[in-house]
Amino acid sequence: MTNAVGTPRSLAQITFALVGFLFLLELTSGILQGYYIPLISDLVGHLDITDADFNWFEAAQLLLSALAVPILAKLGDMFGHKRMLLVSTALTAAASWWLVIAGDFTTFLIAWALQGFYSVWLPLEVALIFDRGRRSKTGVSQTRRAAGLLVIALEVGAIAGALGGGALFAGVFAGSVPLTLAVPAAVVTLVFFAILFGVPESERTAGRSLDVVGFVLLSFALLLTTSSLTFLRINGPGTWWVWVVMAAGLLAFLPFGRWVLGKDDPAIDLRALASPTMWPVQVTAGLFGISVLGAQIPLSTFAGTDPEIAGYGLGLSSGMRSIVIGIYLLSLIAGAALFAIFSRRLSPRIALIVATALVTVGYFALIPFHDDLAQVLTCICIAGAGSGALVAALPAAAAAAAPLGQTGIATGLTNTTKTVGGAFASATFGIALATGVTAGVGTAASLSGYYTVWIVCGASALIATVLLFFVPKLAFADPVDVE
Repeated sequence: MTNAVGTPRSLAQITFALVGFLFLLELTSGILQGYYIPLISDLVGHLDITDADFNWFEAAQLLLSALAVPILAKLGDMFGHKRMLLVSTALTAAASWWLVIAGDFTTFLIAWALQGFYSVWLPLEVALIFDRGRRSKTGVSQTRRAAGLLVIALEVGAIAGALGGGALFAGVFAGSVPLTLAVPAAVVTLVFFAILFGVPESERTAGRSLDVVGFVLLSFALLLTTSSLTFLRINGPGTWWVWVVMAAGLLAFLPFGRWVLGKDDPAIDLRALASPTMWPVQVTAGLFGISVLGAQIPLSTFAGTDPEIAGYGLGLSSGMRSIVIGIYLLSLIAGAALFAIFSRRLSPRIALIVATALVTVGYFALIPFHDDLAQVLTCICIAGAGSGALVAALPAAAAAAAPLGQTGIATGLTNTTKTVGGAFASATFGIALATGVTAGVGTAASLSGYYTVWIVCGASALIATVLLFFVPKLAFADPVDVE
């Protein structure tokens, strides 16, 4: 039975039908993020490049994500979020197949960067779910629960991808890189049809226009800013022109701000972004990106450092390090699953504060407690639980705070600010660990470098915790909760 606009009256039916297919898409996103990790050394050999060259692949994909997500999210608000999901999935599939045949550094770099279109999936998915639930008084809470399920799918996919990539390469495909890379390409291709036939389109707002100039100015500013952070990591803080590029990037936001403030339908509505329910969410996303995107590689290198040589570290083998990362991912799943429960009992705002506080405690606790595996696992699982909740909570909170017709761009901005935070962390942590290399212990950084990583991660989460106290007490709640 449907209402006047043809929408099923049962929100549970909508959620089950919609989230079921989006669950598959987010599972695929996780596979893409985990599948290639155990193959990095083999890809380096396949392309005849160095380990350091592989850093350019990560930098290029992060850059494309920062530039593409706001535009595709805005186009989703204008032309339909499902349509943009299909476009981004098709581009991701094409790039994944291109990786199969790419045999040199340049073509592989381009294909790897273009594969980053998957980064817009979660913001568009949350916007779709929120749009379908907007007509119900429980739409906000339904979006939170669905976002938690999607993050669970993401992390399960990441674990499956990490385990499957190495196993398929070494076992089924007998060391064939093209055959191994064809698997994720096939998965993305199949999920395209699942979205095409299984996901309903969102309601579009008439009379919208694309602010091309605004997006060009925003892209230029983001390009300079994120590029400068990448160059800072690669060239070091002593390179003067890196700081010039960074200053130019920050200054480039000024003409962007002046332009969009004069538009009726801007690329990004800065006035809506400045609302007390929105700006703390977006700032939190940026601060959260520092730890969730920047701390995993330092964790892996710390776990692999031999304590008998360096005087610190866990001395774990690559297999044991994979298990540690797997346990961390499981803690993210637990955090995502528990977020909806605690947000319903405590209020969404308090649940967000608790999540950022867990990240704070987890990373600060590593400073005194890092002497053995049990201590490190306890700390990263505390931080992981908070991180899993935030991955689910931030786009859902942005959707709840967004004005009508701006859900996609609001959720997309949480991804963009998170990416910028990750780029900052990558540059800062790279410098901290590189400048602290201890003489006589090979490439191992000094313990002070790791202290810097943990302090920055903990401090950024602490700042986010404080900022969330400025959010109105009844923010992100269903209308029935505030009546």
